[in-house]
Amino acid sequence: MVMQFQRWVGKLAVAVGLSLAFIANTNAEADPKLWAVMKEAFFAKREMKEVDFIKIEAPKRAESGAQVPVTYSIDRAAANGVVIKKLYAFVDANPIPLTATYHLTDALGDFQLSTRIRFETDAYVRLVGETEDGKLYLGSRVIRAAGGCGGMVENNEAEIRAAAGRIKMNVEAPAKFGTPTVATFNIKHIMRTGLQRDLVSQGYVPAFYINKVDFAYDGKPLMTVDVGVGTAEDPYFKFSFIPASAGKLEAVATDNEGKTFSQQYDVKI
Repeated sequence: MVMQFQRWVGKLAVAVGLSLAFIANTNAEADPKLWAVMKEAFFAKREMKEVDFIKIEAPKRAESGAQVPVTYSIDRAAANGVVIKKLYAFVDANPIPLTATYHLTDALGDFQLSTRIRFETDAYVRLVGETEDGKLYLGSRVIRAAGGCGGMVENNEAEIRAAAGRIKMNVEAPAKFGTPTVATFNIKHIMRTGLQRDLVSQGYVPAFYINKVDFAYDGKPLMTVDVGVGTAEDPYFKFSFIPASAGKLEAVATDNEGKTFSQQYDVKI
């Protein structure tokens, strides 16, 4: 596990460096050439097929690069037997391009998830789906947005720390046995990227962010999200799952400093 983690850190460092180099030499238009470099950094020589069954819904132009709404979905019928177990979400031109990794289970049914992400400049959103046997599939979408990763910030550290980790969770009623049911999760957190500068000192503000959320239903894994700093402030996930019976939806989140936050919701059928 340690060696695997080190390899991923190395890939991330390469991708970040290449992304920054490209950004310094391109205008604001989304640059399709970035993906070839990013793909090689994260997936080396592995074959990847571009498909229509991995979908991204988003505004063509976002009001704010700090809060860009997106919806990811996988059409199982159109996938024709391809079952995605892991979904990597990238924003090509971000300094840290991997915004999140979603570990999926069959209990999610036809996967659909809404969230909010950050953009440093106009870019492609790339979703890479991976099957259990390691096959890779790609969906892409261009979005115009800017200014969400760096910039100047003025923070009240005491207030930020006091509010961090407050969770709101809900399941739409009425839930029905064997039927997709919508859950929403929202956790209060500043999600500092480590690329922002303090307005007073002009120095970089240390990264402080949620890095993982585990969802379970009646003690069984539902979905795990490896969260990156490309996820917007106050991380939000809205997704469907299929409850087999009345039970308890549980979310456990951790941050990069090792703190843990949790919430439970009783689902009545």
